[in-house]
Amino acid sequence: MALILAVFAGLALQHFPDFVNGYIKPWGTIFLNLLKFIVVPLVLFSIMSAVFSINDVTKIGQLGLRSVLFFMCTTIVATVVALVVATLCKGFLPSISIDIMELDSYELYDFTLMDQIINFFPANILKPIMNMTMMQVIVIALFFGVAIISVGQEGEPAKRLVACLNDVMMKILEYIMAVSPFGVFCLLTPVVVINGPNILGSYAALILLSYGVFLLHIIIVYTPLVAILGKTNPFTFLKQMTPAMMFAFSSDSSVATIPYTMEGARSLGVRKDIAEFVVPLGATINMDGVAIYLSVAAVFFTNCLGLDLTLNQYIAIAISATIASIGTPGVPGGALALMAMVFASAGIPVECVAVAAGIDRLVDMGRTVMSITGDASCAVVMEKTTGYIFDTK
Repeated sequence: MALILAVFAGLALQHFPDFVNGYIKPWGTIFLNLLKFIVVPLVLFSIMSAVFSINDVTKIGQLGLRSVLFFMCTTIVATVVALVVATLCKGFLPSISIDIMELDSYELYDFTLMDQIINFFPANILKPIMNMTMMQVIVIALFFGVAIISVGQEGEPAKRLVACLNDVMMKILEYIMAVSPFGVFCLLTPVVVINGPNILGSYAALILLSYGVFLLHIIIVYTPLVAILGKTNPFTFLKQMTPAMMFAFSSDSSVATIPYTMEGARSLGVRKDIAEFVVPLGATINMDGVAIYLSVAAVFFTNCLGLDLTLNQYIAIAISATIASIGTPGVPGGALALMAMVFASAGIPVECVAVAAGIDRLVDMGRTVMSITGDASCAVVMEKTTGYIFDTK
């Protein structure tokens, strides 16, 4: 309801942008800041609590390895599907005039798999927490959680402290979530005011193509996995995940949607310890929506420039988009900075990133829905494929 009201309010207030930016947008910013402030301690303590509840390093390894394998496989498939569909649609895509001399401030990144792996491990315990580097926060939580288990009885006071802090973080989150409709309204109204009734504009083809591939990926990848491996009715899955999808679309942040994704997974029968481990992990490394958009955008903009991608360029896009999606921050606009890396790896002018920036927020909403849907599907599959290693519900 807040999302729908924001559209009407944005159209009604389109001639009063100063009022909207001065008195409505700040409240949305405050709401988003509150979500960001609680996310790091929430992930830190929920991951540690999940490790304690599993209480067996071998089980943690099984669940973690299978979850990462699931995320990597779905991301690779997402990239391939996006490249195939975008290439098949090239002849029907309208062109956008791009001046490749328009922007020269984007840096060409030396993008390697080892760089991403190195960046998983923090050199400072405080910096990842301050900068919201979520993969490093998860690594910190895993190290502390496993170490506290390993010291045995002496680690019990630390376990109780972490459990207490986790409960406190959940309570603070309840307070923040109580005002989420108001926050969503204040976040989206300025977006509608800025874009106006012609919100799709000349970018309609890129937006619709991206959302079409998002939907296709859900249909041909997530729902069969949920049905076959997760032994769950796909319609039930989508129904239970609708609140999380709506919040993800509105907030534009997979990290901020973690509580809703967990709640949806729990309603589907996923055990608390599995949900608290898989969902935060997925919010950090599972970005199928990002992989899809980066691939679609690469084909779209080369078509605008009148260029044809070679096989080597397709391979470069597939690899770099897959790796880039792993390191995408789960916050609004996190993928835009990585687009320059993917384009550079395939020899596409990075000036195209400036053109894509105008609609990034609109596409990012769909990317976020994709990401949290993948997180939940993984949790459901892990419940059925690794649930036997746990003793209690």
